[in-house]
Amino acid sequence: MLKIGLIGFGFMGRMHFDNYERLMNEGHQIQLTAICDLQIEQLKSSKAEGNMATEKEIYDLTPYQLYENIEDMLVNEQLDMIDITLPTYLHAELTCNLLERGYHVFCEKPAARTAEEARKMAVAANQSGKKLMIGQCLRFWPAYELLKDHVESSRFGQVTGGYFFRGSGAPKGWFMNGELSGGCLLDMHIHDTDMIHWLFGKPNKVSTLGRTVVSSNGYDIVSTNYVFEDGKVINAQADWTLEGEHGFEMTYRVNFEKGNIVFKDGVVHVNPNNETGYIAELSAESGYYYEMLYFINAILNETSLDTCLPESAAGTMEIIEAELQSADLGGAWVNANN
Repeated sequence: MLKIGLIGFGFMGRMHFDNYERLMNEGHQIQLTAICDLQIEQLKSSKAEGNMATEKEIYDLTPYQLYENIEDMLVNEQLDMIDITLPTYLHAELTCNLLERGYHVFCEKPAARTAEEARKMAVAANQSGKKLMIGQCLRFWPAYELLKDHVESSRFGQVTGGYFFRGSGAPKGWFMNGELSGGCLLDMHIHDTDMIHWLFGKPNKVSTLGRTVVSSNGYDIVSTNYVFEDGKVINAQADWTLEGEHGFEMTYRVNFEKGNIVFKDGVVHVNPNNETGYIAELSAESGYYYEMLYFINAILNETSLDTCLPESAAGTMEIIEAELQSADLGGAWVNANN
C-alpha cells in the first residue's frame, strides 16, 4: 500500500485530492493519509478558486490527519510519497529535501522558479533512487495525446505549422507577483511550451512578445514564435487578462502535409485533406487523473517515467527562460537549444 501525504490544499491541492479519493475508491493500492497546509483549518471550510472546477466546494477532511507544519507530518506519519502543490518558488528546495529523505515526489508544475533549480531537482531524483514527476498534465490529456500520436506516426505526413492558445482571467494572490510566480509566461504559457517541447523537441530559437497589464514584475500576455530545423511554423500565445464571462480556454490547431487537427471548445476535429473529417472519440477524463494514475503505477510497478521525466520538465524550463529573455529584449531571437 502506497501511503501519500499532500502538501498544499489550495485549488490544485483539492484537484489532486479529488483524484486520490477516486483512485482509492477504484481499488488502487494507495492511501492518502495526511494533508498539510499552513492554513488548513481555514481552507477546509472554504472554497478555493481556480480556472477549472474541483469536485466540491467544501471538503470533509475528517478521515485524514491534518497538519500545519511539514516536519510534523513527516515525523508522525509513515509515508512513501509526497505530493507538492505549494507556490512555485517553494518547489525546488522542498522537493530535493524530500527526495534525499527517501520519499517519492509528485510536484505540481512548473517544476521550479528557475531552470537551474529544475535541473537540481532532476539530479536529486537520480541520486536518491526515488521517483520524481512534474505535473505537466497536458502530456496526459486525451486531446493532446491524440496529437502526439499523429505527430509520431506521421499519419498525415510531417507537421508544417501549428498554433496553441491558453487564456483566462487573472489569478489572485502570489501569482500576481512575477518574482514569485514567473507571471503568465511561467505559470500558464508553460503548458503549451511544454507541449511544443514534447511534440517536436527543443526549438533552435524563440522570439517572444510580452505585455504587463495587471501583475507586477511579470508578463500577463505573451506570444512566442518557435524556429525548428525543418522550418515548421509554430506559435503559442497565453493571456490571463480575459475577464468578464470569457472563462478558461485552451485550444490548438496543427497543420500536417495531408491534414490538420483542431482542438476547440473541448472537441477535437480531425480533418484529412482528401477525406471526410470527423470528431475524435476521446476519453472524457482529465490529464490530472491520468498523470496521477501514471505516477502511482510507476512507483507500485517499479517502471520508468518516460512520458514525463524530470529532465524533460527542466528542458521546458530552459525554453521558457529563453522566451523570457526574448520578451525582455522586445522580441529578439534567442537561442533555446543550448
